[in-house]
Order: sequence, then C-alpha cells, then structure tokens
Amino acid sequence: MLNKQEAIQMAKENILPFWQELSDNEYGGFYGEVDFFGNVNKTADKGCVLNSRILWTFSAAHRLLGEDSYKSCAANAKNFLLSAFFDKDYGGLYWLVDHKGKPVQTRKQLYNIAFGIYALGEHFLAFGDKTSLDMAMSLFDVLEKHGFDPVKGGYIEAKGRNWRNIDDYRLSSKDLNCPKSMNTNLHVLEALTTLLRAASGTVNEERIKKALNALLRITLEKIVGGGWNFKLFFDMNWKSLSGEISYGHDIEGSWLLYEAALALNDNELISKTKNAAISISEVVYSSAVDRGNGGFLSGRNEDGRLLSKREWWPQAEAVVGFLNAYELTENKIFFKAACGVWDFINKYFVDRIKGEWHNELYNNNLPDTNMPKAGFWKCPYHNARACFEIIKRYDNLIPCKIQE
Repeated sequence: MLNKQEAIQMAKENILPFWQELSDNEYGGFYGEVDFFGNVNKTADKGCVLNSRILWTFSAAHRLLGEDSYKSCAANAKNFLLSAFFDKDYGGLYWLVDHKGKPVQTRKQLYNIAFGIYALGEHFLAFGDKTSLDMAMSLFDVLEKHGFDPVKGGYIEAKGRNWRNIDDYRLSSKDLNCPKSMNTNLHVLEALTTLLRAASGTVNEERIKKALNALLRITLEKIVGGGWNFKLFFDMNWKSLSGEISYGHDIEGSWLLYEAALALNDNELISKTKNAAISISEVVYSSAVDRGNGGFLSGRNEDGRLLSKREWWPQAEAVVGFLNAYELTENKIFFKAACGVWDFINKYFVDRIKGEWHNELYNNNLPDTNMPKAGFWKCPYHNARACFEIIKRYDNLIPCKIQE
C-alpha cells in the first residue's frame, strides 16, 4: 500500500543498502556494474552519470532521513566526481573512466554536466559544503558558455573534450544523432531548479533564475507544445525529428516543470505549468496505465507500436507524477493510479532477495535476467527519489479524502 511508512521502508531497507555495499574502497567511487544475480564486476568502467546520481541520492537521503551512514556515501561519490571525472584543463566532466578512475571517454555531454550540477547542488543543500556549490557553479558556467544556444534557446547535446564541435551527439545507441533533445534539456531544467534553491541569496541567484526561466518557457513552447506528449529529438531550430513517445519522460516532466516554476516563484509560470502538468497527466493516464497487465507502459515507437517491456524508472516517475497531479486537482483517479503502479512495483519489480529493483520486465511480468541490477544507466536516482517524494508529500495528500 502506498504510504509514507512503506516508502521509508523501501528506501532504507531495499534501495539504499544495495548501493552502500557497492562502495569501491580501493579506487574510490562505486563499482560500475552488477548483474541481475548480484555479481559485482569490480573492473567495470565507471560512468559519471551513475556517480552523480549516487551523489544526489545519498545527499537527498541524508537531508530527508538524517542517517549518518548516508553522509559517507555522499562524500565518496563527491570525492570521486572531483578526482576522476572533473576535467582540470578544460572544465566540465568526463563521460566515462575506468575502474581505477582513469579517463576512457572524455567527450562533454551537456546531460552529464547537468547531473553534476544537480548532485552537487543537493550535496550543498544537505551538508552546507561550500566547495560543492562552487563546483556546481563552475559547471553552470561551462554549461552556459558552451552548451546554451543564444539564437534559438535551449541547450545542445554534446561537444568534444576541448569544447569543439563533434559529429556524433548521441547519449546512447537508442537516440537519434541530433543537436538538441528533450532528455538533455529536461535534465538541465531539473539541475537548474536545484541549483537555484542552493544558490538562493547569493550573487549568482539572478543568473541562474534567468537561465531557468528561459529554459522553462522554451520547454513549454517547443518540447511540450499543445499535444501533451513530449517531442524527443530536434534540429537546432527546434524542428521535431521523431514521432516516438516516452510516457516515462512525459510523466516525469509533468512534475519537474511544476517544481521549476515553484523555484522561480513566478505566478504566471506556476499557473502554466500547473495546467500543463494536469493535461500531461490526463493524457498519460489514458494512454500509459496498463489496465490489463498492470504497471506503467514505457512508450511507443515511431510507428506507434508499444515498447515491448516495462522499465523500472518510468514506474517510479509515474508514482510521483500521479501524486503531483492528485495534489493539484484532488482528483482521486490520479491517487489510485499512483497506488496501482506502486503495488505493481512491489509485486514485480522489487528484488527482496538481492535488493534494489529489477531493470526490465517482459510482458508476462518476469524480469529480463540479462539486464544489469546496476550499471551506467541503472541507478538509485529514480526509485529512491520516488520514495523521498512520497515521504515529503504524503501528509499533504488529504488522507481523509483518499479513504472515502
């Protein structure tokens, strides 16, 4: 049952302990890969995105739950971010290092820079560590200098180590090779929201606010538009290049847009993002809640076919997105949707033997044993954050009305 106590238990007993055990006490940071069966690959390369997401998770966990053990995990992730991933010559963050912390892929993905900002901003909020805020601001500076498009707005995908243009922008083999994407810009938005909160009252506040305001407006105009399914891939002029749909990003973006407007404290944008969040949630509720098999559908291909498997992270984001929609509307269908997805997670995704959640499920709800439990893209950020959001929001969810 979806409630605060169950979310606390999920975070403290299932998700966070799994990642605590992956600290690499020899070379620093966290091991880069664990297979489905719990076998740790101690020589796997280590991705910066995973490290930043671990840093964010344990910083947020300490800020919310206050456990001292989370502080050391956050410190480990921060120290490795600075020692292994930070490019001391050109600024920014490397994409990938080997298990000892030596650079393997030095390209500068702006998505990666965003997660560094997000994590370091949260670390400052949790511990008041000024070096974290200073580092986050240095990443903000390179983001604005090398990633921002001053002509059409938003942020480009990638550049080379020395910030020169490159031909291949892609985050992964699943993505189109294009100069702008929803994914990068959504996570820059998320990062700037946290950075604005961290830098409140400082000389940098207005710079961050200006950047976040501009990005939120262009996201509403170019990425969301009026159809309420996010467009995914774009040319430099924001022409959409794909008809794919990612329901996970739709529902995640619905609440991140609203959070950004709240951080800006702009009544016009709060109203716009509230309406957008409700509309997106309504469309996703009708399209992506799997009433036959359960859970939350991941998305549709270019030709309109549903993606064949259930992924772990859209389930987590669906819970938060539907809870947010319930808070904004008091419409119980959204709370029931959140509860339904949470129950599906507990029944099929949670690994009660090895810990954490399974990565992907087939349509028969059995897990794909070829998918890693931890890896470059499999992290504690989505599911731990879902638990944290439940914990923070639950007392405001009008329990008496929920129970009617």
